[in-house]
Amino acid sequence: MLSRISRARALLLCALPVLALLAAAGFAPLPYTIALPGSTADVLGVDKGRQVITITGAPVRETTGQLRMTTIVATAPGADIGLDEVARAWFRTDQAVLPHDSVYPAGKTNQEIEKRNLGQMRASQDSAVAAALGYLGRSDKDVQVKLHLADIGGPSAGLLFSLGVIDKLAGDGEGGDLTGGKVVAGTGTITPDGTVGPVGGVALKTQAAARDGATVFLVPRAECDDALATRPDGMRLVPVTTLKDAVASLKALGDGARVPSC
Repeated sequence: MLSRISRARALLLCALPVLALLAAAGFAPLPYTIALPGSTADVLGVDKGRQVITITGAPVRETTGQLRMTTIVATAPGADIGLDEVARAWFRTDQAVLPHDSVYPAGKTNQEIEKRNLGQMRASQDSAVAAALGYLGRSDKDVQVKLHLADIGGPSAGLLFSLGVIDKLAGDGEGGDLTGGKVVAGTGTITPDGTVGPVGGVALKTQAAARDGATVFLVPRAECDDALATRPDGMRLVPVTTLKDAVASLKALGDGARVPSC
């Protein structure tokens, strides 16, 4: 014989398993990483007591202005991210919730991830030098370039490295600085032929750039929408697809000419 229970009690009994699952989810780690604006570094200057760009075999110009590469900082690969942290970050413009595997390769140790990131940085530096010297019509047999940037991995500084080499060797080609004396920031991978590629995290990188004084940000064209979503006040977003585009836009900014915008 079945006894009758009230509708309210029935609903409560049905809700209890759901509430239990939600409570468990609140304490269980989730497969996400939380990212924030990271550090920036002027590739025309000094990092950890060493010049970021060292050139031998050719005269090097004194430069003004800055070319700041940008980064994001993410929670550690093994960090446990709870529902409360995800919920808080989701509604903030200075944080981003990213799938863990989109930031860190699955099944890799912290040491393997660090080794991978440093390898990407070295490859990016080689490509950046090749692109810059190719743009200038110079040979690496005559001009030797060494790049140093401590404690930063990944390929996203490629474009800024190339621009830094060009500024130190040739400036704007007319005796002035490629930066026009401004604080210019940006991001983007680069290939030896000068093609600029997307990198991710642009919305956070523009915030890091603004925090450190930049008023111009070079954006891989494919990421313009992301950059516009949280553009800092006063920040000019300049889309680029090649190293040639980036140089031309910086020269136009210095001349007060029209420049593409996101």
